[in-house]
Amino acid sequence: MSGRIQRFLFAGGVVILAIAPHPAAAAAARHASAAPAPSPQLGYPISEGYVETNGAWVYYKAIGRGQPLVVLHGGPGASHDYLLPHLIPLARQNRLVFIDERGSGRSPALEDPSGYTIEKMTDDVEAVRLALRLGRINLLGHSYGGALAQAYALKYQQNLSHLILCSTFSSTKAMNQVFVRMKERMAPELRARIDSLEHAGLYGQGKTFERQRYPADYMTASWGEAYFPYLYGRRPDPNFDPLMNGAMSWDLYRTMWGSHGEFVIDGNLVSVEYDDRLGTISVPTLIMAGDHDECDPALSRRMQELIPGSKLVILPESGHMTFVDQPALFVKSVDDFLHTPR
Repeated sequence: MSGRIQRFLFAGGVVILAIAPHPAAAAAARHASAAPAPSPQLGYPISEGYVETNGAWVYYKAIGRGQPLVVLHGGPGASHDYLLPHLIPLARQNRLVFIDERGSGRSPALEDPSGYTIEKMTDDVEAVRLALRLGRINLLGHSYGGALAQAYALKYQQNLSHLILCSTFSSTKAMNQVFVRMKERMAPELRARIDSLEHAGLYGQGKTFERQRYPADYMTASWGEAYFPYLYGRRPDPNFDPLMNGAMSWDLYRTMWGSHGEFVIDGNLVSVEYDDRLGTISVPTLIMAGDHDECDPALSRRMQELIPGSKLVILPESGHMTFVDQPALFVKSVDDFLHTPR
C-alpha cells in the first residue's frame, strides 16, 4: 500500500485513522527490496476442541503463540468463520482463541432455546478460559460479540488484561433507534417491500423447509439491499450473498434477536442495557468502528465517553466489516493497543 497512516488525536482519547499518500513510497519500496529477508517462521500451531459447561458444548479453535486473545463472533447465531482469514495476522503476536458461542457454528444446538441468553454465554466464556488454563486474557468481541465481551467485563473483569469492542453497542434501546433511522433513509420502494414482508410474518412462510427461517425475499431485501451499504466500504466482498447469512442457528437468533425482523431487537437481547455500568470497567479498553458502520459510530463514541480511559478508533471507508475494508489498519490498531508499552 503506497501510503502512510496518519493519526489525528482529539480530546478524550479518540483516534481517527486515515490513509494519505506517502512522498517516500518509492524509496521505501527500494529499501525494503534490498533489506535481508526476515527469518522464516516455523508456522503457527492450531488446536481445537470442546468445553462442556452449563449444559452446553462450546467449540474453540486456538491459533498462534503469545498471550491469549479470545475472540467472540457476532450474530447472534453466526460462527467464528466469517472472522477468518482476516484476523490471522494477529496470530503473529497473540494466541488467538476463537469461540463458537453455545448453539452457534460448531457448537451443538440446545434442545431448549431458553438456554440462549447473553448471561449464560458470559459464563461459557469464563468456562473456556478456565478449561484451557488461559489465565488473564485479552478479549475481542465483534458486533453481538462486542456486547458479549462487555457482559464478560462487567462480571469477570478481574480475569481481563485488555478489552476490545468492535462495531458493537452497549444499549439495545439505542441500537433500535439506529434501525429506525436506517429505515427512514431507505428508498421508499425498498422500505415498503420490507414493511410488507414483516407485516405478513417472517416465519412459517413458504415451503416446508423454509418455514423456520426468514423468506429468501426478506433476506435479500434486508441483509442485501438495506444492510450492504453499512457492511462494506473500501473493499466490498464480491462473494457476499445475503442468502448465505441464513446459514445460522435460527432458534438462537429468534430467541435472542426476536421474530419481527432485522430492524428491531425485541428478543432477550433487550437485557443489553449497560450504559449505567460501563463506568466500572477499569481495564484498558479499545473501541473500534467503521465510519459508516451498521452499529452507528455514535454508539462507539458514547461507549468511549462512559468507559474511563478508553480509546476510540474510527476506521475510514469502512462499514461493519472493518477488518475486511481496512485489514492492515485493523490489525495494526489491535496490535498497537495490546503490545505498545505503556
